[in-house]
Amino acid sequence: MSKDQIKALIERHLPEAGLVDTALKGVQLFRVTEAMPCVPAVYEPTVVAILGGTKEAVLDGNHHVYGSDQYLLCPMTLPVEAGTPQASEETPLIGVVITLEPRMMRALTLDIETAAGGIKQFLGVAPSALALANWDAGFTQALLRLLQLLDTPVDLEVLGVGRLRELYYAVLMGEAGAAARRSFGVGNEIARTIDYLANHLNEQVTIDDMADHVGMSRAVFHRRFKEATTMSPIQFVKSMRLNNAAMKIAEGKTVSEAAWDVGYHSASQFSREFKRMYGQSPRQWSNGQQLATGLA
Repeated sequence: MSKDQIKALIERHLPEAGLVDTALKGVQLFRVTEAMPCVPAVYEPTVVAILGGTKEAVLDGNHHVYGSDQYLLCPMTLPVEAGTPQASEETPLIGVVITLEPRMMRALTLDIETAAGGIKQFLGVAPSALALANWDAGFTQALLRLLQLLDTPVDLEVLGVGRLRELYYAVLMGEAGAAARRSFGVGNEIARTIDYLANHLNEQVTIDDMADHVGMSRAVFHRRFKEATTMSPIQFVKSMRLNNAAMKIAEGKTVSEAAWDVGYHSASQFSREFKRMYGQSPRQWSNGQQLATGLA
């Protein structure tokens, strides 16, 4: 019943197709009524909950298709391809995106680990770069209570941060909780490296730079990075740069501007690597693409 209430609440606040920011910071509602193929995107740390239809995210060739039975956790910034290949007027994609505020997530993770009797190590378990989790009672109730604040501005102002914290807690304690705790808890060196990289995309950051940033040897860093993201550091950097460039081109920047913004100083190198990844030259992409703006 709670899922039906959440869906009705979203439909009431977003009767037409679109993506809207709500009065709750970091919370967006979306409705998609046209099929969109998967296109390059960069996911920030987020939770995506679907109340109608299905959505797809592709990371390093691995497809994650999910609907109203599961929610998606992206615990770190990642270069992906995302789309809504089955959306239509008859079966719209309806859902909510919640951005994860790192400081609050780190504090909650530490509280949970302390209450559980110390820091847990996840030895022998490969971390999940993208994680799907079944809706449980805690997550469903927390999401409903959070979105109900949209109907009561005074409650939203007073209770908003507390309800967001409640939702974060439900994620940390749910099926995707281990992946979230790895990214936001003690020992989250890879997530910190990715944050550093995302803020220095237009600089020539090397593997040694990234390893030094978190105090690891090159070999250990390479292994830990690939375990966390499924990609090598070099592959990840290239995907981040090219995905960001593709998004900038689709949003109206020129090819040369997009290339420069993400750290390419050679137009020919940018064009070669872009075509190798997407099967089109940057100019072909510019002429033929529309970005699925904002949907994470």
